[in-house]
Amino acid sequence: MALPFSNTASRTLERLRNAFVETARGAREAVGAPLRPDLPDDDIPRLKNRIDACLEGKGGETARRGRAAELGQAYLSLSPAGRKKFLLTLAHDYGLPRDAAVAEVERWRATKEPPRTLMKTLEPPAVRLLREFVGVPQGVKFVVDLRAELLTLGRTDAATRTLSEDLRPLLSAWFDVAFLDLVRIDWRAPAALLEKLVAYEAVHAIRSWRDLKNRLDSDRRCFAFFHPRMPDEPLIFVEVALVNGLAGNVQRLLDAKAETSDAEGANTAIFYSISNCQQGLAGISFGNFLIKRVAEQLARDLPNLRDFATLSPVPALRRHIDDCLKTEGNAALTHSEIASLAPVTDEATGAAAVRKLLDRPVWWEVPAIDKALRPILTRMAARFLTSTDEKGRALDRVAHFHLGNGAIVERINWIADTSTNGLKQSYAMMVNYRYKLGDVDANHEAYAAGKVIASREVRAQAKG
Repeated sequence: MALPFSNTASRTLERLRNAFVETARGAREAVGAPLRPDLPDDDIPRLKNRIDACLEGKGGETARRGRAAELGQAYLSLSPAGRKKFLLTLAHDYGLPRDAAVAEVERWRATKEPPRTLMKTLEPPAVRLLREFVGVPQGVKFVVDLRAELLTLGRTDAATRTLSEDLRPLLSAWFDVAFLDLVRIDWRAPAALLEKLVAYEAVHAIRSWRDLKNRLDSDRRCFAFFHPRMPDEPLIFVEVALVNGLAGNVQRLLDAKAETSDAEGANTAIFYSISNCQQGLAGISFGNFLIKRVAEQLARDLPNLRDFATLSPVPALRRHIDDCLKTEGNAALTHSEIASLAPVTDEATGAAAVRKLLDRPVWWEVPAIDKALRPILTRMAARFLTSTDEKGRALDRVAHFHLGNGAIVERINWIADTSTNGLKQSYAMMVNYRYKLGDVDANHEAYAAGKVIASREVRAQAKG
């Protein structure tokens, strides 16, 4: 059953508009005729006049907030084409080109002004403009969403890409983890928040009300970080299952028909989904703090918990395996692996045989094929997860995240996610990253030095 949550974004936009309308009423000066939706070229000078007025900062705090809110209201009233022109104007005309920055440095060197003066003058005018929104109701959310649009435009435009990066230090300061509230979400949460939980779920889609309720049941936990200036908007959330032993299959873990277990008797907390909710906060990490804070809270609330681990996807594994089979051919396999394929395929050998078997529908349901492929793909997965690139980083982004947080590669799970996405990402394999709370700092330091910490089982599998 589909969930009727498609209006979440439109309601958020309407809330922003209404907040800006109310605040803009406090502006003392008239702002002139509204900008036309597509922001034609002859409207650009009027737009820049409004931006310049905000940057001048005349009047008291109420007037400055009013001008910022009016500008935000004008932006939200534009069509997609108009917003693009707005952002391009902001990025190209209110950035800080290199030659202008050099000139400011040379001017400062000729004075006796303190360093903080130089720091202030080197802040791009566009960033200084958007800083004004911190005091406007819904202004922080507005800047976050605006950066999301800048990130999209930045794929093809260097100036908007630069502005999105220039905003990152500002947002990092606004969203320092010390300012964030950790909140448990349960079935009694407001409907609007539950809608967002569904809309933002990025790992395992929530497909029905029953599915949602199952993920918030007594043997489940869901926690999110919130910012005081965005109390209705989760920044990131984590879903946890309270079980006995390491979970190795996500379909069984998320089975809404399964009997609810006793949370008080569980010995393991499985973090099975971590979803970032605000696209505009890309590059600002909360996940490491979230996992640690949740683990600490669970340990306090449920003393029987002994292990904290994930059941994680391996997004780049299938592409890695396919590339190895294509570029290395039979060299990607051991002699014993090549020999083990003979009973299940007569038409191809070696890498070609593996490729042919993997192309079969539901190949894992054929016992002989499953038996032949399991050691091959598990070895390749173990090597992939324990290898690093030239910078000492894990080859998989999810592995990099958890290893950087101090986890270890604990166990590779065979045929753990047979969903379309699971097969597409990793030939249905998943991995448990284990967080030994007493070893987290040491593991983090080891990974920072380029060493991947893995269990004895995974290291043995990597050797083949």
